[in-house]
Amino acid sequence: MHRSISWVIFAGLAALFLFQGVPVRSGDATFPKAMDNVTVRQGESATLRCSVDNRVTRVAWLNRSSILYAGNDKWCLDPRVVLLSNTKTEYSIQIQDVDVYDEGPYTCSVQTDNHPKTSRVHLIVQVSPKIVEISSDISINEGGNISLTCIATGRPDPTITWRHISPKAVGFVSEDEYLEITGITREQSGEYECSASNDVAAPVVRRVKVTVNYPPYISDAKSTGVPVGHKGILQCEASAVPAAEFQWYKDDKRLVEGQKGVKVESKAFFSRLTFFNVSEQDYGNYTCVASNKLGNTNVSIILYEISEPTSSTLFQEETTTALTPWKGPGAVHDGNNGTSRRAGCIGLLPLLLLHLLLKF
Repeated sequence: MHRSISWVIFAGLAALFLFQGVPVRSGDATFPKAMDNVTVRQGESATLRCSVDNRVTRVAWLNRSSILYAGNDKWCLDPRVVLLSNTKTEYSIQIQDVDVYDEGPYTCSVQTDNHPKTSRVHLIVQVSPKIVEISSDISINEGGNISLTCIATGRPDPTITWRHISPKAVGFVSEDEYLEITGITREQSGEYECSASNDVAAPVVRRVKVTVNYPPYISDAKSTGVPVGHKGILQCEASAVPAAEFQWYKDDKRLVEGQKGVKVESKAFFSRLTFFNVSEQDYGNYTCVASNKLGNTNVSIILYEISEPTSSTLFQEETTTALTPWKGPGAVHDGNNGTSRRAGCIGLLPLLLLHLLLKF
């Protein structure tokens, strides 16, 4: 009973000295000696040690004005606080699964020669960064203004950066919680990444998709020449967001899928008009129209007739080739070119026979 009363009196005096802010006297600055500040990450265990010697008769650990342990007796109800060591040289406790509310000053209080003395240690709790708020994906017309927000917590306060995820983007576009873009262009569309870091753990990242809408513009369209009876293709390519819808016209008449001898095929960024067997009536001027909710554009493409190579044309080309001496690497010619002329005559005879057979 006497021992319990003594501990209560000692613990009360220790708490009183702590509450009144009584400092350790300079002559006793090394005793009792607690650790330097203790830094741990949220969720880890923190060990608080106090060096003592044989002059100590009583010892306790306090948090602010609350007594955690007095000697071997636990005074707090928190199951995370446990006694690690109570020897002639060290008095230490451990706080398990540390959280931010555990941060603050802890005091080792001892009694020697009926004089209580104290030593403090500050517990610092570090917290990994966490993004708690970020802008939603956004769609905006070209030329508009946007503001993206990324809010993060952590201990110490995290550094927040924004960067554009694009092959053309260089470095960070903002080193702040807010990213402002005025007069946005189509090249600035894509994903923007917010990164929060404080060196406690790996940076956390979240992304926002920015869609920039713009009217269609036709990037490629070429006129095509096709002989009668052959397959012909006209193609029109356009870039737009949202994707363009395509229409084909000849004069003022719209061409539709299923029309005899013609196929209309449209994808996200191009449209193709296919003629399976070109006739004289198919030649002429065609108009490709690309449109979306922001506007439309068009281009004229001509399907024109070209001559189909004839057998006589082929014969003339082959004869010219056969009569032309080969002057490439490895060609051998005598001084009078007799060998070359004989070779030319020999090569010409089969071609003449072939031409006569084709005529009959």
